[in-house]
Amino acid sequence: MAPKESEQSPAEAAPAPAERSIPEEARLLLRELAAEWEDVAGCGREPEVVPLKGAMTNEVYQARWPAGGEEREARTVLVRVYGEGVDLFFDREDEVRTFECMSRHGHGPRLLGRFPNGRVEEFIHARTFSAADLRDPEISAIIASKLKEFHNLDMPGSKSVLIWERLRNWLKTAKSLCSSDEAKEFCLDSMEEEITALENDFSGERECIGFCHNDLQYGNIMIDEENKLLTIIDYEYASFNPVAYDIANHFCEMAADYHSEKPHVLDYTKYPDTDERKQFVQTYLSSSGEESDAEEVENLIKSIEKYTLASHLVWGLWGIISVGFAHADSTTRVTCTPEYHVCHPLKTRILWLQEHVNDIDFDYKEYARQRFEQYWLKKTTVLTAQTAE
Repeated sequence: MAPKESEQSPAEAAPAPAERSIPEEARLLLRELAAEWEDVAGCGREPEVVPLKGAMTNEVYQARWPAGGEEREARTVLVRVYGEGVDLFFDREDEVRTFECMSRHGHGPRLLGRFPNGRVEEFIHARTFSAADLRDPEISAIIASKLKEFHNLDMPGSKSVLIWERLRNWLKTAKSLCSSDEAKEFCLDSMEEEITALENDFSGERECIGFCHNDLQYGNIMIDEENKLLTIIDYEYASFNPVAYDIANHFCEMAADYHSEKPHVLDYTKYPDTDERKQFVQTYLSSSGEESDAEEVENLIKSIEKYTLASHLVWGLWGIISVGFAHADSTTRVTCTPEYHVCHPLKTRILWLQEHVNDIDFDYKEYARQRFEQYWLKKTTVLTAQTAE
């Protein structure tokens, strides 16, 4: 899940206490940047630095210089201080290269500078989506076009499909954290066979592989209301995968409202209906300027429906693992010390939820149960339809 850094206003943020102030290296970088900006260079003042809510894996701050004149807007940037221990989970240089590549392609904020344990980024003045936004036809069309653009990105690194490896790794972790009763309850002992069957059934020559976000829920999308420009943020789970999986995961996320009174409860009546799915796919396929034929649209819709099964398994396993992490110790709480804010792709949703669900406990086990229930409910229908073709 994504932090909602850019929608945080200075008025909503409290001054940073001394123990959470930005590093001296970050302050030096801010001074160097300010010296190059005409609207800041002559003001002779340090920026106001305030922490932003919602950051999960790092500490994030807004640095703001006062406007140089009445008609000028204040200069604002984002300071990201990396959580300690992140190198245990991913290569920081690879992450920065991905961030820079995304920026060059117009996705996400620009990188303004780096210091030893963090970076300074462009501050995006935009609104983060709500759950209701995903059902808006106009907004859904914008998302479809943006997602097609995202999938076509030529990103560095391995272009191998990751979904099946991730499922097997997460299954192994879930088993290690579960009791025998829980493993039986969620059918984990037979899950390896399910994953292999899906991989064999779904993989084929016609699959379109692209750079996928893999977690396109409403909190990871921002929009500039004035020009309707959309920004996809938080690339923690991003990798190359079948594009049908990414769209399927997005459709499944329409059932969620992580800001409701019961944020773990999913309402699958909100899953897009046949017409909504068709409209999304038509917009997605035609956004590059090429007309899509009816057969192409229908084939992608069928593929998307198949990959909802993989999405349910992924986030079902995530829910089980989250229960294990939450019960193991207190390091997954957002109130923990900075050294525990590690960038682990399984802990990120936990931290985001604990920050954003209005202080109501998120029932990870119930969330997992719902995802697995949907898997078993849809499996017969989806695979029967595939066999009948």
